[in-house]
Amino acid sequence: MRNLLRYLILIIPILFASCKSEELVLGTSDYLVFGRYYGECMGESCVEIFKLQSDKLLEDTLDRYPMAVSTLYYNGKYVTELSKQKFDSVKNIVSYFPKELLNVTDRVIGQPDAGDWGGLYIEYNFGGVRRCWLLDQMKSNVPAEYHDFIDKVNEKIDIIQK
Repeated sequence: MRNLLRYLILIIPILFASCKSEELVLGTSDYLVFGRYYGECMGESCVEIFKLQSDKLLEDTLDRYPMAVSTLYYNGKYVTELSKQKFDSVKNIVSYFPKELLNVTDRVIGQPDAGDWGGLYIEYNFGGVRRCWLLDQMKSNVPAEYHDFIDKVNEKIDIIQK
């Protein structure tokens, strides 16, 4: 009986620890780039792309349309560091990242900005794994498992722009 009690005391914390979800946590070299873009648009808000690092939020100053970029990844110029308040407001976006995206081989999901409804640029760099996608803003063109993330990206960009 005593051995059983010792076993339970050892195994119960392990069971509770294994039940926790695998939430993404930004390490020092990890980042998530997220943004939205509109082609038939004029003004500063047509392309808004941000880089979230473990300790800061940076804004891209180039504001280039991601589809027009000839390289695989958006080569932004992230020099404008945003306030701690904005960083704190958006830092949890990584917990909404749909891990299913990592299994997708297509870089373009849906038809981003095909009908002037815009697209999202997402770049994931965690633990040495770097990937990027262009997501359609029209949710009927993308799988349902990405809908919450699309909403969250737009929500966080709106918070940043206030």
